[in-house]
Amino acid sequence: MALMMQLLILVLLPAAFLLPPAAWAGEIIGGQEARPHSRPHMAYLEIQRGQNSFHCGGFLVSENFVLTAAHCNGDKIKVTLGAHNIRRREASQVVIRAVRHIPHPQYNNRTKNNDIMLLKLDRKVTLNNYVKTISLPATNKTIKPGDVCNVAGWGRIGCTSTTDRLQEVDVEVLENEECQTYSLYNPTTMLCAGDPKKGKDSAQGDSGGPLVCKGKPQGIVSWGPCHPPGVYTRVSTFITWIQKTMKNLQP
Repeated sequence: MALMMQLLILVLLPAAFLLPPAAWAGEIIGGQEARPHSRPHMAYLEIQRGQNSFHCGGFLVSENFVLTAAHCNGDKIKVTLGAHNIRRREASQVVIRAVRHIPHPQYNNRTKNNDIMLLKLDRKVTLNNYVKTISLPATNKTIKPGDVCNVAGWGRIGCTSTTDRLQEVDVEVLENEECQTYSLYNPTTMLCAGDPKKGKDSAQGDSGGPLVCKGKPQGIVSWGPCHPPGVYTRVSTFITWIQKTMKNLQP
């Protein structure tokens, strides 16, 4: 166990110096470019934290709320919806400010436990073919090891390569034991997924994006090394908190 953690730390250290504190996870490895606008729930977050700026992913769960990872929090967050190539001014894009950042009250920045956050947008967006919400799973809805899910993001497409266009990859849900070699893994609040044999995973740059299983966002890209498996926040654990928080903040 000690040797495994030492190796994990060695893998993560180079990336840690390139990113703001806690922005560890989220690139698409072993995938391909997504069909343009095939995931209209996807959100691109530009985050300012002190003197640092970085980006994350997220997903639209109502006309004025985006769900993402708590470690993607910052002083200011700008949200872009309806995008495919994030470096172009596409007519489909909607750029909007997040006026409230609500990380889970039990989020732990050291362990990444409860790594989930709601962003309230400064207005309701108009839904169309390019901007749509995605329905949340049922409370404590179980997904099984062996289920194949999809994760997408605008982060790196390897440990060093980058892209401006939305990427996607299919990943397999794994037994919890596959991630329990990571000492911080909590099976109650986290999911383990990736494809160690094929090298398919998410890992660094676009944390906060959804792991979609059978049309539902069952996970949020959270953390992991630059190889599978990766660790995702288990969305179904937090449905009551999500619904209560959104209800309390509606006008």
